[in-house]
Order: sequence, then C-alpha cells, then structure tokens
Amino acid sequence: MVFLRSVSALSRLRSRLVQQSGLNGSVRWLQSSSETDLHSQLKELIPEQQERLKKLKAECGKVQLGNITVDMVIGGMRGMTGMLWETSLLDPDEGIRFRGLSIPECQKLLPAANPGGEPLPEGLLWLLLTGKVPSKDQVAALSKELRARATVPDHVYKVIDALPVTAHPMTQFATGVMGLQVHSEFQKAYEKGVSKSKFWEPTYEDSLNLIAKVPLIAAYVYRRAYKDGKVIPVDHSLDYGGNFSHMLGFDDPKMQELMRLYVTIHSDHEGGNVSAHTAHLVGSALSDPYLSFAAALNGLAGPLHGLANQEVLLWIKSVVDECGENITTDQLKDYVWKTLNSGKVVPGYGHGVLRKTDPRYTCQREFALKHLPDDPLFQLVSKLYEVVPPILTQLGKVKNPWPNVDAHSGVLLNHFGLTEARYYTVLFGVSRSIGICSQIIWDRALGLPLERPKSVTMEWLEKHCKKAA
Repeated sequence: MVFLRSVSALSRLRSRLVQQSGLNGSVRWLQSSSETDLHSQLKELIPEQQERLKKLKAECGKVQLGNITVDMVIGGMRGMTGMLWETSLLDPDEGIRFRGLSIPECQKLLPAANPGGEPLPEGLLWLLLTGKVPSKDQVAALSKELRARATVPDHVYKVIDALPVTAHPMTQFATGVMGLQVHSEFQKAYEKGVSKSKFWEPTYEDSLNLIAKVPLIAAYVYRRAYKDGKVIPVDHSLDYGGNFSHMLGFDDPKMQELMRLYVTIHSDHEGGNVSAHTAHLVGSALSDPYLSFAAALNGLAGPLHGLANQEVLLWIKSVVDECGENITTDQLKDYVWKTLNSGKVVPGYGHGVLRKTDPRYTCQREFALKHLPDDPLFQLVSKLYEVVPPILTQLGKVKNPWPNVDAHSGVLLNHFGLTEARYYTVLFGVSRSIGICSQIIWDRALGLPLERPKSVTMEWLEKHCKKAA
C-alpha cells in the first residue's frame, strides 16, 4: 500500500474527507485528472515501494509472526502467515479490502458507468496497481487502452477449436490463455537479457494484454459451447464489464451492471487462495503472466475453489426439482439435513478464512433486492440464509456457517439468462485476471524471490513431537 500524499489544498481537503468517512489512510488520491497514464504512475511508485520493502526487511526481518504447529503443516498450511500480497487483505471479520477499501467503499468511490451504478472493473485495476482512487478520466483512459489491446490472434481460436465442444469451459479457457503465451513480452525481454530492475515493465505489458484479451477468449468459449459458435465482436463504445456482457450475448443494461459488479468483487481475495497462490508460486520461477495465470485457472477449476459457484446453482435447482418453488422452511431444513447426512456439504456456505457473512454475498444480495426481488430462486437463496447457518452451527464442526460469494452469484446470472452453470467458473477466471496480474507486476517490481517452503515427512514430525514432549 502507499501513503496518503497531500500536495495541494484540494488533496488536503480530500484527505480530510477520507478520514471523516472512515476510509483507510493507505489510499492516496491522485494529484490531478490529467495523470491518466497508468504505466507512468507505476514508474513513479515502484522506486518508493522498493525502498519501503528494503527498509522493512532490514529493520524487521527477524521479527517473528507466530508459531507453526503440526496442525498447520498437515492441514494445508492454514493460518500460516507466509506471503507478501499487496493488492488486497482478507480480515476474518471484516472481509476483503482492496488496497484498504471495503467493497461498500469501492462501490461509493470508484467511478461507475452510470450514476448510482456499480463500479467499473477498470477503476479497481487502477486502485489495485497504484493504491490510488482514480478519477473518471483516468478510468476512461484505461478503458480505452484495454480496448486497444483487446485483439486475439487466430491461432488461439484454432487451439480452442481443436478441443471437443463438450470439453469443460474451464479447459477451453485455460487452453486459450496458453495459446496467447507465444506473444509474451516478458519471455522475449528475458531472452534478450533485460535487467532485473526492469522485469516489471514487460510483465506490465503482458498483464494488461492478458486482462484485455481474456474476455474475448471467455466469450468465444461461451458462444462456441452454447450458442452454435456465433461470435459477437467487441463494441468499442463499451467499458470492460459492459463489453464482456455484450460479447456473451447479453445487452440488458442490468446484466451489464451485474457483470461490472461481478468482475469487481471476484477480482482478488488476498494471496492464500488456490488460484492466487498458484499464480504467485509459478510466477516466482519467473514464468511469464500467461503461464502463471493459466496455472491459476487450473486451480480455480477445482470443486473446492472456483468450481463451487457452478455447484451452488446446480444444488439450488435440485432443491426446486425435489420440493418445488414454493418450498416451506421445514422442507428446506429437511433437504439441508439430507445433503449433510449423505456426506456432502451445502455448497456456498463456509470459508477458509472468513468468520462472518461474505461481504461479496451481501453486495450481490443488495443488487438482487434492487433489480430482481421477486425472482423465485433469489427468494430461495434468502430462505437458505435463514435456514443453513443455524443447522451448521448445530453440527458444531463448522468454523464459519455463513454464506460466501458463491452462494449468490449463480442465481443472479441465471435470472438474466446466463443459465449454463458449467460456464460460471470462467466468469470467475476473467475476474481473477485483474487481481492476479496486478500482484504479478508488483512481484516483479519488488524483486520477490523464488518461493520454496520447507517440507517434512511424517517421521520427522513424529520425532519432533517426541523431542518437544
């Protein structure tokens, strides 16, 4: 994060407004609306942050962050503090903060396409990369730049077309991203011997190209799999989220607003989740952003991660199929118990870190209350919110009985006609490109090292525990 800089009377006024509204002081407002070039902003910020990290390492390098237990080693490293991830921070009680800003604060402060509308994903990209809240002019300039980069070579489509049309959409999507890799600017620069201090610049080019192109690949996969391959071209008058909705085939203004919200809230969730951690790990070997992001997508495709948003809607529809749309509370309780007693989980409930209702769930619920309050599946989701947490609490084994982001997103998409649940994780993947690529740029800028944790055997743990006893 970067520190608040006061350079004029206006910026001092803005600073006071930030403090009065309770926003995190790490967010720095831009000096003027004329500073519209994102690359120039980073070029100014990076030396400052490099020195900050150098000082942190020199002065605090030996400070302990906690004790590692055997439970943590065997239990998937949960609870270990072991990564530097600048773009967002997840608090168990507050939820996610993007560069210090909560989701409601982002909805209030980031520029929107329409008055009172949802934040533009381009604005969040600027915020994640710079720690600054952008103006409308900066977001408009970045949106224009992303549209200029939004071209996909024919060979990428041919690679996707080599797969069966029945292949899972995530398989097709990840394959398309790998097809882009041959155009990596970082790989070309590395082979020419670019200095380490300049690694971030070709990484920046790759990252913005990747972010710009993935909606086209994702839309192509959707149209190929579900719409007889009839492709819809880019509309150069639309923003990132609106254009993605358009290329998928949905021009309802409300669906475009939903896509802006969806991409924004799914973009980043600190670094410990499977997709983000995978990208960070692969990138630490100096693999380029395409290779790193493709690896992240393969992690996102797992049912314990991004594939869960597919599973939620399928489960909700199974409730309707068995009990009907006018399900009573008692019937719903019985179905939840039936799911749990069969050895399955209730999809969309619980989280590895959060210990409260996911703010991403809450903002989607608010969107639904505003735009589709009478939708039967939304009303069922609302009933589940009343029924499931008490049951999970009664079990006594669940640390977080509250809904996460996946518990709601599918119902919103289904309402506007995007009913193909197998495709939902691709939407998640497009969103996650913004957070992952933002962090990869900073990984290169800060010169973060190869990630190489120490592993041990069960025999080693047993001997260690005997000594400790």
